Amino acid sequence: MRAAVEDVKVGTMAGGNSAEQALTGGTPQRVGWFRFYFADERWEWSDEVAILHGYEPGTVTPTTELVLSHRHPDDRVEVAGIIDQVRHTDVGERAYSMRHRIVDTRGETHEVVIIADKLLDEAGRTIGTRGFCVDMTPSDTQTKAVISATLAEITENRAVIEQVKGMLMLIYRVDDDTAFELLRWRSQETNVKLRLLAEQLVRDYAQLEYDETLPPRSAFDHLLLTTHLRMEPGGDTVKG
Repeated sequence: MRAAVEDVKVGTMAGGNSAEQALTGGTPQRVGWFRFYFADERWEWSDEVAILHGYEPGTVTPTTELVLSHRHPDDRVEVAGIIDQVRHTDVGERAYSMRHRIVDTRGETHEVVIIADKLLDEAGRTIGTRGFCVDMTPSDTQTKAVISATLAEITENRAVIEQVKGMLMLIYRVDDDTAFELLRWRSQETNVKLRLLAEQLVRDYAQLEYDETLPPRSAFDHLLLTTHLRMEPGGDTVKG
């Protein structure tokens, strides 16, 4: 497997009083966020990303050296090159995604997808990159059962959610569960109900212009990271 920036053309649980609260509440364990600031080469990551690397949240400060030390030996050199590209070339000025492997503190290997975009300061200048990390390692039986049971409860909203799941599976080449976890995480992060977020993504993807070949992966990356910004003001959102 090769870890490389993908700007390519692709032939491309928590409890609650309702199914949607169950889907969008709590903290997904397979998706987390990160930020990388160029000036001082400073990293920040969410508890989920810390756990993915095998650390208890708050017990370690991420650095480039630490990040690279957890990359699979066969992917490490290329990931280091990508980090350098993001800092010093136009890769850092646009959305991008990549796939590679992480080896956690227990020696277990996780296949991950990174989807990121530029990080701006208040003046609109690029100061880093930010995005999220999706653990594509097959989920255990219990997690699959929870997801399947919850999906069965949302028949009213199933069509548009299934549609977007299919899109994400095609774009990022992930399985059904991972696509759903990714959509659910974006719902929580943006404080937008799952169905409303899915409906906006369908509209966004439908407006992409292309002929025989699908748009570059970066176009989908950008829409996924910013779709909540194009929703109608005052739209229904998830509480708390």
